[in-house]
Amino acid sequence: MDILDRPAAGSAALNGASIAPTLRLRPDAALTFDDVLLVPRYSEVRSRSQATTRTRFSRRIELAIPIVSSNMDTVTESEMAIALARAGGIGVIHRFLTIHRQADEVRRVKRSQATVVKTPFTLKGDATVGDARAMMGEDGVGGLIVIDGERRPIGIVTRRDIMFFDDDGATIDAVMTPRDRLITAPEGTPIADARRLLDAHRIEKLPLLDADGRLAGLITAKDLEHRAMFPDATIDPTGSLRVAAAVGVRPGFLERAEQLLHAGADALVIDIAHGDSVMAVDAARELRRTFGDNWDMVIGNVATAAGTARLIDVGADGIKVGIGPGSICVTRIVTGFGVPQLSAIAECAPVTAAAGVPMVADGGIKAAGDVVKALAAGAQCVMIGSLLAGTRESPGMVVVRGGRRYKVTRGMASLEANIALQATERQLPAAQIPKKEYERVVPEGVEARVPYRGPVDSILYQLVGGLRSGLSYAGAWTIEELQATAEFVRISPAGQRESGPHDVDL
Repeated sequence: MDILDRPAAGSAALNGASIAPTLRLRPDAALTFDDVLLVPRYSEVRSRSQATTRTRFSRRIELAIPIVSSNMDTVTESEMAIALARAGGIGVIHRFLTIHRQADEVRRVKRSQATVVKTPFTLKGDATVGDARAMMGEDGVGGLIVIDGERRPIGIVTRRDIMFFDDDGATIDAVMTPRDRLITAPEGTPIADARRLLDAHRIEKLPLLDADGRLAGLITAKDLEHRAMFPDATIDPTGSLRVAAAVGVRPGFLERAEQLLHAGADALVIDIAHGDSVMAVDAARELRRTFGDNWDMVIGNVATAAGTARLIDVGADGIKVGIGPGSICVTRIVTGFGVPQLSAIAECAPVTAAAGVPMVADGGIKAAGDVVKALAAGAQCVMIGSLLAGTRESPGMVVVRGGRRYKVTRGMASLEANIALQATERQLPAAQIPKKEYERVVPEGVEARVPYRGPVDSILYQLVGGLRSGLSYAGAWTIEELQATAEFVRISPAGQRESGPHDVDL
């Protein structure tokens, strides 16, 4: 449905006279995923494993799988972002955290894997065993380089060295491997040579030194193992996992963006429910003006071609499409606005395609078939929330109800999320937010529980496996070929019933 015709400035309506607005309807009904099926085509794809699922999240960030974890506080922090990036997708760290905490989550992702760790964790020579134990626990690392005042290594201490050492007050030289037994390599050592050194000396960490003997980096056996275990991982030029992070448009967003970029975020996602607004446009311009363009900016959410074009004009490197399709979003009920997701994707796709800007279809994904339909309609990847919220890697505790395990999920415009954001911004416990603040919230999301689903990689395997099968049904080797040849057919309610299990006892 188009918006109602609006009176021009100075018209009778603005002068107090009443008008009879003309209701305009689009000629075709707006559709979502369950309203359609894709028509099978002749296929020469002999095995679904032959199809490629490579795509893009933004102009400069390529993905091996078109899956993005949502920037929701019950979906994506560092653990989820690491799992997604290792699988070939990408995670977006939510912004319902303090600035410092969100930046730390980004750092955890960037430090979880690298070809060369550029800034290894270090301790001074006068540190104690307790200092080492605390740093390893806080930063989640298994080893620390001990350095002197000029950053020259004088030893190394690992988790194994302190595991059964009881005197936390002892100086670190009581447990560390000293400099005369330390195996090092020059800065710039090829990875193949580093592997040989690690193997020959049966060590797990290889400090790299510059020409003056100062610490210049670190290569670890664990990182090399990760490269072999996750060949499709989404990595930056240094070998670190890629990660995106969300920022809002309220005062303070520039400070948040600065710390996130400093922490290593590869993309910032301007997170606003109604992306086709002056607030999103102004925020995008200010971010570009302040921090340049050597990072990617994804903006959303929108549901129209005009809104998409507006955001591309202000420098978007990716567009998030979706107003109200999420399972825990009630925006359409509360406001009356929205576009069913498949039609929204199809309307925005010509604009993003012409500009070479990837589209992220955000919301409404219930199964692998929805992923296939979203991509066929013109998206480059899909953002998933509730389907991932019940996994081991999502934030939050597992709760047991009626003998079954669940995790809690909530829309980021829900009452609980709004109060949590206010508590974070004011640095107060949520219980101290005045009751009147609760009454002022008009929630556009709900809180719910979802079944606990175990590790996220099992969900990703099913989604990507279904996508590969979908490509084979389309006779397509790539997502681009799927989009070029896809033909949708609208189905009736009877057709919807026929598409699922029926006439059997489950």
